[in-house]
Amino acid sequence: MTAPPVPVPGARLLFSLDPGIGYLNHGGFGAVPVAVQRAQQRLREEMDSNPHRFFTTGLWERVGHARRHVSTFLGADPQGTAFVPNATAEISIVLRSLRLGAGDEVVTTSHGYGATDIAVDHFCARARAHHSVVRLPLSVSDDEIVGLVAGAVEGGRTKLLIVDQIASPTARVMPVARIAAAARAREVPVLVDAAHAPGAHGLPVDAIGADFWVGNLHKWMFAPRPTAILSVAPRWRERIEAPVISWHNADGYPANLEMGGTLDYTAWLAAPTGLFVMRTLGVDRVRSHNAALAAYGQRVVGAALGLLSPTDLPEPGSPTASMRVLPLPAGAITSTEGAAALNARLADQLRVVVACQFWQGRGLLRLSAQVYNHPDEYDRLAAGLPRVLADLN
Repeated sequence: MTAPPVPVPGARLLFSLDPGIGYLNHGGFGAVPVAVQRAQQRLREEMDSNPHRFFTTGLWERVGHARRHVSTFLGADPQGTAFVPNATAEISIVLRSLRLGAGDEVVTTSHGYGATDIAVDHFCARARAHHSVVRLPLSVSDDEIVGLVAGAVEGGRTKLLIVDQIASPTARVMPVARIAAAARAREVPVLVDAAHAPGAHGLPVDAIGADFWVGNLHKWMFAPRPTAILSVAPRWRERIEAPVISWHNADGYPANLEMGGTLDYTAWLAAPTGLFVMRTLGVDRVRSHNAALAAYGQRVVGAALGLLSPTDLPEPGSPTASMRVLPLPAGAITSTEGAAALNARLADQLRVVVACQFWQGRGLLRLSAQVYNHPDEYDRLAAGLPRVLADLN
């Protein structure tokens, strides 16, 4: 059995989470440290004390400073990045900007996020374009991923390939740099959906070589919700269209995305405080702790389900993965509604919050690990999960 890591002293006190709940779903919505909540609240108080001054005196310079701070940490060109609400919004911005036509193709993978597929279907239907999905097994090697994805795209026909950096439903860390290189050789643009990558994965954005990269900061980088970054390669920046046309539309990217009038910019301005918290704890320390704890959770819960062999447990594709999945017994989840019902049962009966989901005809349970988590929370889930599943049957 994989031993759990030593807890980070005092880390739980940095968050306002209910102490009676084992919150094992950080990957779902993140959890904002108290210091970041307070930083955002001070910004809101500043905004409401003199709204005219807040919106007209130096706001865009402050947004730009915050953007440069976080994009530099992520290894992204500050001139090619923009704040947006979340990865879902960013993906729609890119799809709209591409101006798909009849007969064009957008390719995704079966490990992709459900809302991304909905957006792709929407824009393809409007343009009479085609949405192709590359089917990848739950347990699959990097070489297999690159080969299957590269074989599914074709220059001229494929207008965009969307691939996750860390897949939401399966927690699989994808070889995105290799995929981007293979797509580039075929002259196919690549969008990397990195909703879970900022803060959790150390690969610099510019080193990936993607045309578009989208990442949430409110998950693993401790920023307030909703805060995300869109990074665009130079050749695409003039083509980025804002979803709402406002005063700074003529200034082009990134101003046309960031400057939307009387929005609440306090989440973006407080994002560097989240990064400060992470750096104070130690970036490498946070990542190694989370990866070790996620591996422990997968092992102990897997053992409770009878998954005793290492081959029974899906590998995440990276030793630094802070999320892991477990296949649930056949029949445990047979629909999206069934997944939601199991989530509710585990929360009510075991006081544990996880992410159960219905993926490719099977039930998966996704565990996250963050510095506020402790091994006994996974032990509690392991002890009670078989009984809850038996009651369902």
